Order: sequence, then C-alpha cells, then structure tokens
Amino acid sequence: MTSSKEQITILGATGSIGINTLDVISRHPEKYQTFALTAHRNVDLLSEQCLQFKPRYAVITDESKAEQLKVTLASYNSNTQVLSATEDLSVVASHSDVDTVMAAIVGAAGLLPTLAAVEASKKVLLANKEALVMSGSIFMQAVKESGSTLLPIDSEHNAIFQSLPEHFVAQGIRSCGIENIVLTGSGGPFLNKPLDDFSSITQEEACAHPNWDMGRKISVDSATMMNKGLELIEACWMFDVKPSDIEVILHPQSIIHSMVRYKDGSVISQMGNPDMRTPIAHALAFPERVDAGVAPLDFMSISQLTFDKPCFKRFPCLKLAIDAMKAGGNMPATLNAANEIAVEAFLQEEIGFTQIAEVIQQTLSQTGYAEIADLRAVLAADLSARQLTTQIISEL
Repeated sequence: MTSSKEQITILGATGSIGINTLDVISRHPEKYQTFALTAHRNVDLLSEQCLQFKPRYAVITDESKAEQLKVTLASYNSNTQVLSATEDLSVVASHSDVDTVMAAIVGAAGLLPTLAAVEASKKVLLANKEALVMSGSIFMQAVKESGSTLLPIDSEHNAIFQSLPEHFVAQGIRSCGIENIVLTGSGGPFLNKPLDDFSSITQEEACAHPNWDMGRKISVDSATMMNKGLELIEACWMFDVKPSDIEVILHPQSIIHSMVRYKDGSVISQMGNPDMRTPIAHALAFPERVDAGVAPLDFMSISQLTFDKPCFKRFPCLKLAIDAMKAGGNMPATLNAANEIAVEAFLQEEIGFTQIAEVIQQTLSQTGYAEIADLRAVLAADLSARQLTTQIISEL
C-alpha cells in the first residue's frame, strides 16, 4: 500500500501534543495521512480521532479498553484495526509504510517505541524529552547509525534548532561561532508566589499554567521547573553541548522561546505566540513551512518582555536536574524516574508540592553512580529508581 501523502504515526494521540498535531494535520489533508494513533486509556477521545482521521491502526495499551474501542469503531463500520499490546507501539512506530513518527508519549513509557522509530530510520518528531534524558548517548548514537531525521517539538528546542546555522550538525558549537545557548522558561504559575506558601500549593494550582495548555504531569514539571531541567538535559544531547554551554533564564511572557548567542555579539531568537502548533507545523513540514492555524504575533499588543535569573531556592528541581546531567551515568535516568513517581504521588495527594524535590533528592543521594553502556542498563536504572522512590514516599 503506497500513498503520495506523508504517512504519520502519532504516539500519544490523545495528549496535548497529539491533539495539536492532529489539528495541524487536519489543515493539510492533501499532505498528511494518519497511519496509526495510539493512547493509553482515553478510549473515548481515541475513538473520535479514529473516526475522523481513519488511521490504519489504533493502539490502546490499557487492554481493558481495547474491546470497547473495537465495538465502537465496528458500530461505525470503521476499517481501523485495533491493537492493545505495549509492543504494538513499537510496531506502528517502525512499520515500513510509515514516514514520520510524532513521539508524544509522556515519560519513560515513550522510550522504546521512539527508539524503534529511530532504528527504523523514520523522521522522528521528538516531544518525549524523557527518551533523551534517560538514554542520552545511546539514543543519539542510534540516530546517527540509522540515518533517522530527528526534529525537536519542545518549543524551546525547536526555537534553538531554528536559530542555529544550517551546518551546525556537521560542525558543532565550537566551529560555528556560537557563544552559548539561552534556554528560556516562564517560571510557571508560582514565579512570584511567597516561598512560605509553597507547602500549601494544590494540584489544581500546579496544573494551571499561565501561558501554555498542557497535560497535568508536564504542568507540574513546569511549576517545579523540573521541566526546564529536563529540557536542559535534552538540549545537551540533542545539540551536543555541555551544561555550561546553556544559560537558563526566566521569561514570563513566553514570547521568546529560546535564543542562540554568537561570538560576534549577535543573538538570534525564535519568537511567536505560545502555541504548540507552531513547532509541530515547523517539524512536520521541515524544511518547508505550512499554516499552523496560529495567529501572527502582534508586537503592538506586547507591553513588555522581561527576563530574570532562576532562583534555585524557589526551584530546587532545576538544580537537581543540572547536577544530574553534570554527574552523568545513571543519574539523569534516576532523576527522571524519581520525578515521575514523585509527581504522580503529588497528583494523587500522597505528598505535598515541596516534597517533590525532597523525594527526588533522597532518591539521587541513595543511588550509587553507574555507567550506562546499553539500553538494558538504562531500563535497570529506571526500574531501580522507581522502586526506591516509591519506598521513600511510603516512609514519609
């Protein structure tokens, strides 16, 4: 089965990135065709998406929801084939008929299918930062060996990518006249909240980002600025730079999405309204440009653009992430796993907001350093950290 349209698998179709990707795709039916849509448990939304976009495959990894999806689609005479094994995520990511994979599964669960897409030489649009945080050099080596095209979806990394010279990949930061990379972050909803009030922060407050519409986990990560720490680690691997080559600054308006500072004094930035459809459309169409449905940036309506340094006392998770990247080895994977468990515990009201960083710190301090030689070691570090973090939380 061949088609002149670009065949796309969306890993994590029912999440924020998946929904926005389908919105962009819907604007260009002559260019793009959904090959597969995947979700974990949101069967109602996945059913709607399948009926609208008519993918060849739908994968729902919560097997208890698979029968419901099959019945719903069959009632509409849908030809979409329903799969439910976790391994099927890798199958639809690496299928020979697939051109492009949107890797938008949140957390460590997205690592293996994203890596499968890379190893199958697909064009991979990376929204799953945890894949790079966990596996780092192993992931990037797979990209190099397979010839896969890796394009960033995180607004900050996409902005950096757009601000770099075309020959950057071949020559690297030292040969391109680059001084450093500036990674911007809004500071989340608690940038100006008194520190004494942090212990009483609720789940609803942490999930209410002032600029971006995101899922609950990434919203909490933004509130703690762990998201920025994970992005720094991702940027180190994606652009082959050191933590010292990246400057993190606060920019509450989320208009400048990141910058590249050059040795001649120039600073090149990417600006735009805070809408994830912009980086999605950029990566989908690269090196061309297509309409994303995003309103043009109105400079007359922007009253001011402000910047500040992040305070580690306010955002200890950012410091934990930077230190984990500097330490290397199993520490980034440990950090990521501990954060996932701690954030879920916070969302389930098992721990308080300030305890997120405390739990992660305890996990890191109780984990011995180990080199990461292969994917098996990555997964072992992830599992060990999850078990330790769960134990730490149970003893609080």
